[in-house]
Amino acid sequence: MRRVWVLLLLILAQPAIAIDTGRAFEDPELQERYEDIIAQVRCLKCQNQSIKDSNVFLAADLRREIRRLLSEGKTDDEVFDFLVERYGEFALYSPRKSGKTLILWFAPLLLLAGGALIGFRVIRRRMAMPLEDEPLAE
Repeated sequence: MRRVWVLLLLILAQPAIAIDTGRAFEDPELQERYEDIIAQVRCLKCQNQSIKDSNVFLAADLRREIRRLLSEGKTDDEVFDFLVERYGEFALYSPRKSGKTLILWFAPLLLLAGGALIGFRVIRRRMAMPLEDEPLAE
């Protein structure tokens, strides 16, 4: 009988375990902005989830802070500025294009160009090599 009660309590406690079950704002536009922002912010503890999907205390605290900033009338950029100032660029899934992060944005292009250049040089050298079945000039 005791197991039945424990199982019943676990089933009834499921909504309490869920992440942000209620709406943060009554205004649909503000709610959409809130959802968009929390999807773009990385959970600093999990590091593989957004704070929208994470249920750790730090993510819940960040969601509350973002909710407070939006209710004060802050813009999305001001919210992101606050998060970057407090936690660094790592807090955002997509780092901003600035002097510090230019290498992140251009490194793939530079690596691709470097690989193409190396490939081109290898192919040119191989084409210039004599074939094995050709007799060597004496």
